[in-house]
Amino acid sequence: MRVYTYDCTLRDGEQCEGITLSLEDKLRIVERLDAFGIDYIEGGFPASNPKDIAFFERVKTLQLTHAQIAAFGSTCKKGTAAQNDQGLADLLACGAPVTTIVGKTWDEQVTRALCTTLEENLRMIADSVAYLKSHGRRVVFDAEHFFDGYKANPEYALACLRAAAEAGADSLDLCETNGGALPFEVDQAVAAVVEALPGQPVGIHCHNDSGCAVANTLAAVRAGATQVQGTVNGIGERVGNTDLLTVIADLELKMGGECVGSENLRELTSVSQFVAECCNVSVSAHHPYTGASAFAHKGGLHASAIARFPEAYEHTSPERVGNATRMLVSELAGKASLVAKARALGIDLGEDPIQVQSILDEIKQREAQGYSYETADGSLALLIERHLGKGEPHFTLESFRVIVDDREDTGALAKDAMSEATIKVHVGDKRSVATGEGVGPVGALDNALRMAIAPSYPAVMGMELVDFKVRILDENVGTDAITRVMITTRDAQGSWGTVGVSENIIEASWNALVDSIEYGLMRTEG
Repeated sequence: MRVYTYDCTLRDGEQCEGITLSLEDKLRIVERLDAFGIDYIEGGFPASNPKDIAFFERVKTLQLTHAQIAAFGSTCKKGTAAQNDQGLADLLACGAPVTTIVGKTWDEQVTRALCTTLEENLRMIADSVAYLKSHGRRVVFDAEHFFDGYKANPEYALACLRAAAEAGADSLDLCETNGGALPFEVDQAVAAVVEALPGQPVGIHCHNDSGCAVANTLAAVRAGATQVQGTVNGIGERVGNTDLLTVIADLELKMGGECVGSENLRELTSVSQFVAECCNVSVSAHHPYTGASAFAHKGGLHASAIARFPEAYEHTSPERVGNATRMLVSELAGKASLVAKARALGIDLGEDPIQVQSILDEIKQREAQGYSYETADGSLALLIERHLGKGEPHFTLESFRVIVDDREDTGALAKDAMSEATIKVHVGDKRSVATGEGVGPVGALDNALRMAIAPSYPAVMGMELVDFKVRILDENVGTDAITRVMITTRDAQGSWGTVGVSENIIEASWNALVDSIEYGLMRTEG
């Protein structure tokens, strides 16, 4: 069963609050989706703004191997012949091989929003499709509010589709515009369309306001739809659109559909992360298929079962979508979780069950004090190494001092505060003193520590602190609360997390910082 994919990330996706794509972002996304195997990529409204005008010019220069670019617009205006409509002229002028036009199919929308007659709306649909087809374009008719229209007046909603089909529309894509329909309603309506218009290709475009966009899209395919619209990661207006990547995975892995093929499907997670990075957002850790936690296991029983029978807690192999199984270690973990996690960190604990229990007991004790090792692989690896009698510290602290110097502010957003840290450490029998500066105290400490130990360990200059998170664990005790600091550090080989806990935020930060440097050095030494 071939199901065609239609991506509208560059239009509907960019309507998501907080997301703005540059022209270069859009072009990079087009190239990535083309390589992934998406059939149609909607670029936006031609001539609506300078960025979209430039997009349709620049996209012509890309050497695309699979995808076709679609330009989005609407039917001609009421009382205007198609050949005289500026919007349709812009669609043709942009040169996109596919034109997608939206038209009303809900009688209330026609009379109250368009303020025209039902007959004139049918004329607008038919003339617009016929005009675009006469110029050699592939035409997708987006039937706006179709499911609301079908509920209110099924005869008229179907008449709108019939007008587009008879004028030559290549696909009738039914839009669940309000996002409130449920799967059984979508199934019934799509089945009715397929029966009423035999042989006519039908597509589906859903929004996620009721949390059913993916389910509604799959229901439409079961009922006969052969084209699915959506956005990468489900971004879009209000609560978002159908997550096209989830739909592709479900169709290929669960329903026997063919969208991008099994080889390209292995790029699913990479595509998700790439587009998220272009949008300057993060993929939710709990996102289906592509999230960092999609195949993560925390419970001890789960981890034990995964080792012997992965299918028990993984609905599909993560490798099929470019993801990976992860074992999380916490107070809920059992021995199997710890052994598997240690193995992933390059440490073999399988031969020493007593030691495993001892490590597990310390982890549970430390997590009761506020530590968390789920994303702190660096700190966890150091803890395990210490239990095994390995991993001697590369340096020891004598003392440090941090000074924050803030001059008279000029406003609430003034940024004239500077921090200075002086640190005294011992590397072997050598004492080193260094002073570092930074915008904040942690940055100053980080700079000072690197300066102090770089002569002995030059690899630290290739490490970069890239993320810093603080969480107050018991807000009810005010300034005496326990603080947990999570640090992410990166070098040329990858990134790792570390954790520090203290009533003093600077001390918690120092503990996490020391672990980050110690683990980084341990990695470089093999």
